[in-house]
Amino acid sequence: MERKSFLKAVAFVSLAPVVLLAACKDAGKKQAGEEKVQTYTCPMHPQIVQNKPGTCPVCGMDLVPFDKNNKEASLTLGESQMALANITTMVVGAGALSNFRQLNGRLVTDPEKSAVISSRVAGRIEALYVKETGVKVSKGQPLYKIYSEQLASLQQEYLLAVAQVTQFPDDARFQQIEKAARQKLVLYDQSAGDISRLVQSGKVNPYVTYPATVSGVVSGLTATEGQYVNEGGEVMRLEGYSQLWVEADLYPAEAAAVQVGQPVKVIIAGWENEPQTMTVQFINPSLQSGSQLMQVRGTVPNPDNRWQPGLQANILLPVTSKGNVLSLPADAVIRDGKGAHVWIQKARGKFEPRVVSTGMENFDDVEITHGLVAGDTVVITGAYLLYSEYILKKGADPMAGMPGMGH
Repeated sequence: MERKSFLKAVAFVSLAPVVLLAACKDAGKKQAGEEKVQTYTCPMHPQIVQNKPGTCPVCGMDLVPFDKNNKEASLTLGESQMALANITTMVVGAGALSNFRQLNGRLVTDPEKSAVISSRVAGRIEALYVKETGVKVSKGQPLYKIYSEQLASLQQEYLLAVAQVTQFPDDARFQQIEKAARQKLVLYDQSAGDISRLVQSGKVNPYVTYPATVSGVVSGLTATEGQYVNEGGEVMRLEGYSQLWVEADLYPAEAAAVQVGQPVKVIIAGWENEPQTMTVQFINPSLQSGSQLMQVRGTVPNPDNRWQPGLQANILLPVTSKGNVLSLPADAVIRDGKGAHVWIQKARGKFEPRVVSTGMENFDDVEITHGLVAGDTVVITGAYLLYSEYILKKGADPMAGMPGMGH
């Protein structure tokens, strides 16, 4: 019996190192296996984490691998990556910041650039050379031809006067009659060349072709071919678009914030990145019919006629301003449900997020009241790409667990 116990003890002692060694190897393999497990997350929903590929149950995007053991709250990018992401920075400094009130407005044709083409003589419209609106015409371009019996009578009168002067060259009275008859033709827009051709041919020409007195776009046609018009009767209207009015509506209570001669910003729909500077030229003291609104007006140049009357154009009226504040372009600040943050460049190609608190804002800039100091280098373009890259690589929100949230 004692022999059997002895043999069992010897066998246990002999096998124990082997068992322990195998257990250690298994534990090492298990630990190594755990370390090699790849983790996957959703770029849009970093709370979704699993250890195998798949799709996000929230948005359906393919999950991407990330290193869950890398806890460093910064990103390092190469020069090519920074160029592709269009990352630019600026050094924060104190300056002035203004806020604006937006006035809804529109572009309107400037009456000073409009012209009415009217008939200089009474007669019948023989031909219209422009028969539709929207056509561009140049100064001097023929617009219409008119038949005038009155002009024919004046031409005949002038031919008789010329014949009398030719027959009696020393008669001062006939010379005065010829000058008076010639002046009547000049008043009917007969040029010196027209009068010379009349004398050479000896035949009356009752047709007069009238050119455009200004360049512009035909905005209205009043007469048609074959229609009789009176002297001074309207034939068509031309509008010039090289300069446009900006009209905006404002309430009487806001009128005290704007003055004639005040420079303001104008944002034209479709050209938000090209704000125009306008000087207020007129404030209508009376309310518009059927409303409680006043109007403010100014002019803006319209190079190459790229804007058309009727486009929406908003006036930004400065209402408050602060001096000696830290501010950033609006695109540099990233906001979510947890607050706002920006990206700081710590070294060339190395960026880290920082929580900030914001104050007064306008359409371009944001006041930073907490989180930055003068001299910080902040990313102003490409910040959202850094935010996405962080989530993609780390599988977590860059602001998760950072101090300062809620300030």
